[in-house]
Amino acid sequence: MGKRIIQQARGRGGPRYRAPSHRYLGKIEYKPLGLSLIGKVKDILHDPGRSAPVAIVRFEDGTEMLHLACEGLKVGDEVYYGKVKDGSVAYLKDIPVGSKVFAIENYPGSGPKYCRASGSFAIILGKSEDKVTLQLPSGKILELDGRCRATVGVAAGGGRTEKPWVKAGKKWHAMRARGKLYPRTSANKMAPVDHPFGGKKKQRRPPVSRWKKPPGAKVGTISPKRVGRKKGRKL
Repeated sequence: MGKRIIQQARGRGGPRYRAPSHRYLGKIEYKPLGLSLIGKVKDILHDPGRSAPVAIVRFEDGTEMLHLACEGLKVGDEVYYGKVKDGSVAYLKDIPVGSKVFAIENYPGSGPKYCRASGSFAIILGKSEDKVTLQLPSGKILELDGRCRATVGVAAGGGRTEKPWVKAGKKWHAMRARGKLYPRTSANKMAPVDHPFGGKKKQRRPPVSRWKKPPGAKVGTISPKRVGRKKGRKL
């Protein structure tokens, strides 16, 4: 009897695959639609659950909320709702074409969904009636409702991927902080007892004659001049 494969074990939800959400700072969200508020950045912190730094914003009504920090944002800066300024939140329809935005809603009032990773941003390509067209970091073109909100600027923490891990242990700790399974063994390299893909070898089809008749014609290497590895010249 075989073992549970990784997909089954992960779906079952054991402690090995469970993200330590009790250590995360909280949810990134926006204020309800229709409000024009001014907030002040109280602190900028690292959240183990995400790559971009998080800003604690205190609003004039006394409430505090977590926002993804914009590049260049610092403690004491003001965050506006409804004003087109780096680090502030505005409707897509009010942001000029060509601007960079991140933490974008996928429908009005949904909260930030797109471009939340460090250094990521989307570019506003155009507007038509009540729709706004954006280009995501992947190159995909997306059309959204103009009432969707986004933060103006670029998500802070860009260049994070340029720093090498140097040691395998550093990456192990980083992956463990998010509940990622690391290191991950390829299924093809496992034994048959561990995975359905296991125990398979890479095999080459035998050469086929140029004049072979069906069945079997045009299968594999057709009339090759030679097969196998080239042996190195002996000095």
